[in-house]
Amino acid sequence: MKSNPGSLTCTRRIEFDAAHRVVNHESKCRHVHGHRYALEATFSARSLDRLGRIIDFGVIKERLGQWIDEHWDHTAILFDQDKELGSAMADITGQRIFYLPANPTAENMADYLMSEVCPALFGDLPIECVRLRLYETPNCYAESLSGQA
Repeated sequence: MKSNPGSLTCTRRIEFDAAHRVVNHESKCRHVHGHRYALEATFSARSLDRLGRIIDFGVIKERLGQWIDEHWDHTAILFDQDKELGSAMADITGQRIFYLPANPTAENMADYLMSEVCPALFGDLPIECVRLRLYETPNCYAESLSGQA
């Protein structure tokens, strides 16, 4: 058995599809386009539960997976300063829009999940999200680490 549970982590992978555009991007990413994102959410705890787990993988799916499904899956994730485009997309196509308070780069999306979403979803549990790795493509990802990692 591990004598220092704080050094143990568990990770759940969640995949979703979404469109975005990067405002003022110097190349083709300035246009609306889509990705098959993959999120790896890693958690740690000071001690394991009575079954020897940090958290049940199903709880991660239930909480974080549901948030992703409700807010990001099959939406257009836009910078909150890009509301004219978002309104037009919603009016013309009925597209669901999620406005991020920063340009929707993989880095900013991972940071938003780490700083805003995970604390709200898991704050009632004795665990901490220590790393979020968001793959924008199979070859490219951004990572947000907690201050503890």
